[in-house]
Amino acid sequence: MLKKTLFQLHWFFGITAGLVLALMGITGAAVSFQDELLRALNPSVLSVEKREAGVLPPAELVRKLEATEGKTVAMLWVERDSGLAARVSFTPPPGERRGQMRYFDPYTGDYRGDVVGQDFFGFILQLHRFLAMGETGRQITGACTLILVFFCLSGLYLRWPRQVANWRAWLTLDWRKKGRSFNWDLHSVFGTWCLLAYLLAALTGLSWSYDWYSQGLTKLLSDAPQNERVRTRGPAPAGPAPVANYEAIWSSIYSNAGPGLSAYNIRMPAVAGQPATVYYLLQNSPHDRALNQINLDPATGEVKSHDQYANKSFKAQLLTSLYALHTGSYFGLTGRILLTLSSMLMPLFFITGWLLYLDRRRKKRQVRDARQGLGANHSDAPAWLIGFASQSGFAEQLAWQTAAQLQAAGLPVKVQPLGSVSQDDLCQSHHALFVVSTFGDGEAPDSARGFERSVLGQALSLKGLNYSVLALGDRQYEHFCGFARRLHFWLTNQGGNPLFAPVEVDSGDTAALLHWQQQLGQLTGHAPATAWPTAQYELWTLSQRRLLNANSSGSAVYLLGLTPPKPHTWQAGDLVEVLPRNCPSAIEHFLDGLGLAGSDDVLIDGLAQPLNQALASRQLPDNRTHLVGLHAQALVDALVPLGMREYSIASIASDGVLELIVRQERHPDGSLGLGSGWLTEYAAVGSGISLRLRRNSGFHLPDAPVPLILLGNGTGLAGLRSLLKARIADGQQRNWLLFGERNIAHDYLCRDELQSWLASGDLALLDLAFSRDQAEKIYVQDRLRESADVVRKWLADGAAIYVCGSLQGMAAGVDQALLDILGREAVERLIEQGRYRRDVY
Repeated sequence: MLKKTLFQLHWFFGITAGLVLALMGITGAAVSFQDELLRALNPSVLSVEKREAGVLPPAELVRKLEATEGKTVAMLWVERDSGLAARVSFTPPPGERRGQMRYFDPYTGDYRGDVVGQDFFGFILQLHRFLAMGETGRQITGACTLILVFFCLSGLYLRWPRQVANWRAWLTLDWRKKGRSFNWDLHSVFGTWCLLAYLLAALTGLSWSYDWYSQGLTKLLSDAPQNERVRTRGPAPAGPAPVANYEAIWSSIYSNAGPGLSAYNIRMPAVAGQPATVYYLLQNSPHDRALNQINLDPATGEVKSHDQYANKSFKAQLLTSLYALHTGSYFGLTGRILLTLSSMLMPLFFITGWLLYLDRRRKKRQVRDARQGLGANHSDAPAWLIGFASQSGFAEQLAWQTAAQLQAAGLPVKVQPLGSVSQDDLCQSHHALFVVSTFGDGEAPDSARGFERSVLGQALSLKGLNYSVLALGDRQYEHFCGFARRLHFWLTNQGGNPLFAPVEVDSGDTAALLHWQQQLGQLTGHAPATAWPTAQYELWTLSQRRLLNANSSGSAVYLLGLTPPKPHTWQAGDLVEVLPRNCPSAIEHFLDGLGLAGSDDVLIDGLAQPLNQALASRQLPDNRTHLVGLHAQALVDALVPLGMREYSIASIASDGVLELIVRQERHPDGSLGLGSGWLTEYAAVGSGISLRLRRNSGFHLPDAPVPLILLGNGTGLAGLRSLLKARIADGQQRNWLLFGERNIAHDYLCRDELQSWLASGDLALLDLAFSRDQAEKIYVQDRLRESADVVRKWLADGAAIYVCGSLQGMAAGVDQALLDILGREAVERLIEQGRYRRDVY
């Protein structure tokens, strides 16, 4: 709870105070080397020729300056052997705080002229301190400086890595990342680099923002707080002008400072009766603000007090050096450069913070838009119940499209997940449509397991229910649409009246979906205007292909990178549907003996193309007897197009590249599987891959930032990797990964990345199961059982479980392990709550 609250405050203050802090950073960096820049712009004004006779004493300088200007000197700053011009300020006019400042040659007392750029830097300083808004601006910058302290401390807490002693986890940036992940790295890693600099600048800068803070520092650090001079901000007080004896003043300065005097600054009091203040530096001073202070009577030179920097305690020296600490000059030139660079980086945090914030907003908006709401029901007629059971989200999408078609015909609708449909809902409904997918080989989707357990199989009287079923499945499985068929059979046995025969859809077949639309149109008398839109395949560029398990005893596993033709977004957990192609050798083998040339022209969708190109997208049967004698066009027309292959996405959209983790499938004859062979070997890097994104809402991250337990084996790491990347980008670190493969030496997929996340704390726990590294095989489910107590603790904290990988073996084993650890009732409750999600194959 604390972490969530701090995160909310961190981003809220970031988007409100960030712009002011960025401006303060830029302006602070601009004035950091003000003196050097002004000298570079005004070499003839600010640099003077050194003379062996030395600089003139203060009395002679003041006489010359006052005679020339006709005004009384209020401040005199002279560096005795630097070759730089000295500065003088005259008594300010009534009602003003500062008088005119001029530069002069300390060896002759001659004025050097006007300084170009001084007004500009004065304005920049006003922006830095007050936003050029006076007292109001000072309050704003002060508040933002306090917020900067909060940023430093909360940011440190939010990114605290699990392995705190690992410096790489703190300070290294992964330049391979893109998009949101890279922005997060920039924000957090550079924030760590700048942390001490920002804390130093903020904690010292507050002394110029708030009197209470300045007074508190004085009480905390000063050796004698009661003797400290009170800072004033108003105009000079009225009263008679003081009498100054500069010969006596100089005598006191020199006698107290000694021959090591490097520079002095005489500040006359505003009115008579007050002491003059002299600040001076010695040649061996540790930094340019290691000032010694003398308070003396300006008329007699009598010393009232003398505070020497070297004699102060360390804390009092820090108080004297506040400005030097603020600018970094306390640490010499290196400190100034580091403080300047950190100040210049301040806009980076404002920009990356906003980008991260907008990305979060966009994702939330996508979640809302994914479930398009329908208009309100204005009819008094009973609503049509539309229940959906979805594993990947496709059935849910079709359910809402079905509802939209019914509502367009003027019918009231009620859409809800099948898991929330009760016996009463069914008994009280007159019309119901069920859009259900089948999970694996005939199972109910996870979200509908509760419905199957508590409703399906019970004896109900549904004689008044008119219904139909849209069944989604994959004919590669023996029990195609098994759950939908069981639902249809049960509804019929309970007396339900089928409106029309169930429509079975094989892998998103558009013809079957259009048939469902047409059947609905006949029922409602409202024909569909157009077929439901489906995502079109696009050509993505295969931009990278990297072997992940060199020298493995198992099949090769590749990390593939695909670049879109235009910007695309997807959510962690989503899928891609890839249209594979036959390799040239398979096409050549198929044509052998058919008497046809690959260069023969054929028409596909009205476009002419060579036969071998057309065959690349067609299923090539082993038995070609029935194809002998066909001409090229007839051959193509007789062949069925290749079906798509489905893969879990292993990256997030902000990475800028869509990544897949694909294992090569080998047939008994040694040939490669169609989809894996095309992606991992036959398609050249740089070539186009036909694919489309598919929403997989059943495997999306929870809306709340709960802990996550992720389990997978082999290429199942792909889906888990995308979830982890999204969690890390959002700053969520309570992630536990249990991953299994064959041998740690060769099959530890994405090893460096996982170890890096573990070191940085983005992975709280990492349990590995390499089955072939010991005599007794160890699998993911075994690691889960070993950590049964931890599982219970994480689930008590609200954790969700995500499983990705092989259905047979791993997923079934994990399911059984959870039943052993938690009990069937607890596991079913997790499923119904959406806290146990699977993407298995």
